[in-house]
Amino acid sequence: MVERKLRTRRQFCEACSGASMMLIGGAVLQACGGGSPTSGSGSNAPALPRLSAGVSGGAIQLTIDASSPLATPGSAAFVSSPAGNLLVARTAADTFTALTATCTHEGCTITGFSGQSYVCPCHGSQFSTNGGVLNGPATRSLRQYQTQFAGGVLTITG
Repeated sequence: MVERKLRTRRQFCEACSGASMMLIGGAVLQACGGGSPTSGSGSNAPALPRLSAGVSGGAIQLTIDASSPLATPGSAAFVSSPAGNLLVARTAADTFTALTATCTHEGCTITGFSGQSYVCPCHGSQFSTNGGVLNGPATRSLRQYQTQFAGGVLTITG
């Protein structure tokens, strides 16, 4: 096995770009970024519950039942699928939001949720359940995806 030394974040992202691009209904999710906190600058927000979802016809589909972490309004979860990682919140009885889990600051994977906001573990950026920046250093909102809920199945499309 040949081992290359990657000296910069850009080189790392270029090296993983082929593997980190995922297609979701024609929209591209980029997941090139670290998920580990930077010493002293991260957050201690509780981790989101994790769910797995499937992809059918270019859409992410997730069954929501009474035992799901998304069973009640005000709840949120980290959803992983073959198309990428998403942050999903149930904002009302039949209403959900779905956002990219990649922080817009430096590409870290957002895994925390505290006080109805998503929290990036790397530098502490906070986002609303609609993806808006509540607290930096991030300055751009998270990408939001369309959701539809019917018959206990949440469908997420780009």
